[in-house]
Amino acid sequence: MDFSLDDAQLALQETARRFAQQEIAPEAARYDQSGEFPRDIIRRAWETGLASVSIPSAYGGVGLNLFESCLVTEELSWGCAGMATSIMCNDLGLTPILVAGSDDQKKEWLGRAARDFTLVSFCLSEPAAGSDVAGLQLLAEKDGDHYVLNGTKCWITNGGVADFYTVFATLDRASRHKGICAFVLDAKTPGVSVGKKEDKMGQRASDTRVIHFDNVRVPASQRLGHEGEGFKIAMRTLDTTRPSIGALAVGIARRALEESVAYAKERKAFGFPIAGFQAVQFMLADMAKDVEAARLLTLQSAWMIDQGLRASKHSSFAKCFATDAAMRVTTDAVQIFGGNGYTREYPVEKLMRDAKLMQIYEGTNQIQRLVIARELLKE
Repeated sequence: MDFSLDDAQLALQETARRFAQQEIAPEAARYDQSGEFPRDIIRRAWETGLASVSIPSAYGGVGLNLFESCLVTEELSWGCAGMATSIMCNDLGLTPILVAGSDDQKKEWLGRAARDFTLVSFCLSEPAAGSDVAGLQLLAEKDGDHYVLNGTKCWITNGGVADFYTVFATLDRASRHKGICAFVLDAKTPGVSVGKKEDKMGQRASDTRVIHFDNVRVPASQRLGHEGEGFKIAMRTLDTTRPSIGALAVGIARRALEESVAYAKERKAFGFPIAGFQAVQFMLADMAKDVEAARLLTLQSAWMIDQGLRASKHSSFAKCFATDAAMRVTTDAVQIFGGNGYTREYPVEKLMRDAKLMQIYEGTNQIQRLVIARELLKE
């Protein structure tokens, strides 16, 4: 067993770290306050080879494995979790194509995202179907060699700026998981319309939208996999991408720890730097061990997936532990900063706001605990 990174991985990590330090972090507060979408920064990430990284070289991509992708995600998230989420969303949206697309579909859609700067959204959640994926209501009715989609998706990352979507719909609203199909379609397809932009507490640089589908005709050639395989495709996608959520959480937590250590060395109380007080030292120690443990769980689950091993339980370990840890670490960071931490003059309040979402999206941490328990009880 070897925990070291090879030269290529170290170079990749350094490239992502430098990009986060020079391109993302200096602009993070501005985009957080304005809620604007940082398209130019995300474009530069793509030009640097840090977006759509999962596209295999056979289809024109950089072909990173999941372990390497997690190295990139942690660094970008260190700079800004909202921007990192929008960058990482491309790989989430592309994963159903990687998992279930035909070679022709991969050439068309993966090739497009590798060739040109492209934004992709993953359309799964609905107003009444978040954790209950099998209860989704977006209807797909067969009409000759097309499907007609009607319904609404919500909480769609990059929804208002995406060039194409991977979408999950059901052939029968009463059939639950058995009737779900997966599709890929252009955002400009007639009948697709972008709804309201969510005014979020954190990760405000990430565009989050409602998407409406009104008699949207999708050719059968754009269905991914067979009819009824959509639920399986969605679950395989989430199993694959949950380590990346862990990596994103590690980036937030690591930034909070680094800011806290630096502040504790400088801030004085009772004539001494607060780093000299055992109460603060214990908080820093707990923060550091959470960051290290979260990273190890994340990279282990990513490595398992890269090796072709079944990793549902371990992906949930990583997502659940790392995101809970990020919430603890950022909350303690605000505490260490005291009143200063509660102001926007310092970065830790943003980190805490950004961290909260990590426990909610791509499967709430309550759902992760259910997955873990069910996996344990099957053994």
